[in-house]
Amino acid sequence: MRGSLHRFKFVQAWIDKEGRVHRYFRRPGYPRVRLPGLPGSPEFNRAYEAAMEMPLAVGAKRTKPGTVNAAITGYLSSLQFRALKDSSAKKHRATLERFRCDHGDKPIALLPQKFIAHVLSQMKPFAARNWLKALRSLMRFCVDQELVAVDPTQGIKLPTVKSDGHHTWTDAEISAFEARHPVGSMARLALALGIYTGLRRGDATRVGPQHVRDGVLSVKQEKTGGALRIPLHTDLIAVIAATPSGAMAFLTSSHAKPFTSSGFGAWFRHRCDEAELPAHCSFHGLRKAACRRLAEAGCSANEIAAISGHASLREVERYTKAADQERMARNALARTNVNTRTVKLG
Repeated sequence: MRGSLHRFKFVQAWIDKEGRVHRYFRRPGYPRVRLPGLPGSPEFNRAYEAAMEMPLAVGAKRTKPGTVNAAITGYLSSLQFRALKDSSAKKHRATLERFRCDHGDKPIALLPQKFIAHVLSQMKPFAARNWLKALRSLMRFCVDQELVAVDPTQGIKLPTVKSDGHHTWTDAEISAFEARHPVGSMARLALALGIYTGLRRGDATRVGPQHVRDGVLSVKQEKTGGALRIPLHTDLIAVIAATPSGAMAFLTSSHAKPFTSSGFGAWFRHRCDEAELPAHCSFHGLRKAACRRLAEAGCSANEIAAISGHASLREVERYTKAADQERMARNALARTNVNTRTVKLG
């Protein structure tokens, strides 16, 4: 019968001052989970079944309740953490493990906002942003579990950092890489995938022959979950055909196995060093170069995003505006009948 708790193990309920009923899954050694809806309803059953399948919290039997250590242990085993994308989960875990190492014995309920602000003030802008994201996720879990009364990260704002982010490869840098790594090499295939598809590193290391049909590459983006269908450029088709690759991934390591995302990053850095390219040249910069080239070819922001998979047009529009500005500048000079190639400065 819907509404009865007798047949659900480890479920407790309580009524707040306003008469609202709250139900939780509480099992020794496991994080507490809020259960939505009435017992027996579809949403309640889904949450309950997921909670029953959760693994025992790592270190649950040796952590002191109420500490930062215990809170992080619970969060890393929670549904909230498991729902994160792999890339975000990896970053959050690394940040919180360092935080646990430094402050694990302290009471989580007494974590002051001033302390958080002080830690952030000692960090570089992008490191501070990532640290705050991880801590906010932890504190939202703590509020939900009633480990803290108020989220101490609320109200903390970081200054806006103006940056172009990763360096956009120039045509000269692309040519230098191509001169060092000929068609048929794995390095050249990596470059071609970057400049002709605009894929992010995590997606580029996953795609293989099974993702191509009738000359179109179909892939679900790791970061956004959005689906992309990208017609393959003829130059990329030629490079793929000339390069021995794996059955499930175009890009493979020296052991003929697919790269991990971090392993590929280190490998590609070595290939850039071999081409004597500066340290700011990265695989992500090829994604930006792909967008730049499309903009310079006259593509609109929407057309570029259809290939790159950007969820927002704001970043893509930077490339189209830059390309439009240069094009308009050339047109303006042409109208004044000035031959810019013969004008000597200085």
